[in-house]
Amino acid sequence: MRGAAFVVVLLSGCVAAAGCGDEKALPTAPGGPVSETATFTRVQNEVFTRSCALPGCHAGPREAANEGLVLSEGEAYINIFNVPANQNMSLKRIAPFDPDNSYLVRKITPFTDINGARMPQTGSITDAQRKLVTDWVRRGAPND
Repeated sequence: MRGAAFVVVLLSGCVAAAGCGDEKALPTAPGGPVSETATFTRVQNEVFTRSCALPGCHAGPREAANEGLVLSEGEAYINIFNVPANQNMSLKRIAPFDPDNSYLVRKITPFTDINGARMPQTGSITDAQRKLVTDWVRRGAPND
């Protein structure tokens, strides 16, 4: 009798756990669905121009920009796509299809392994902006 009660309790626990369903990814989670509207034009307008391409940060000329990285319109893409990151030469600033190994994504994402300061140094990046950049990279970082 004791064995049967144990089996009933064990099966009840398994059924209860199975009934909880799959864990849903947060919209900002790296494994969530990729937005096809995540374009470089949006990244430039909604992230780089607003939060990065500022005097004293990543505005030109290259000699004046932090790490020599200019993120101003018309210059940003050639400075980030498949270009080695100054602070970690084993990573690209933007590695197409690979946000985990894109140093720029790491710099704007809390709790990731980086050298130097988290970006942006002034102001902040919202979860929506972070997802936009990440989704763009996951799409292959096209110049669109």
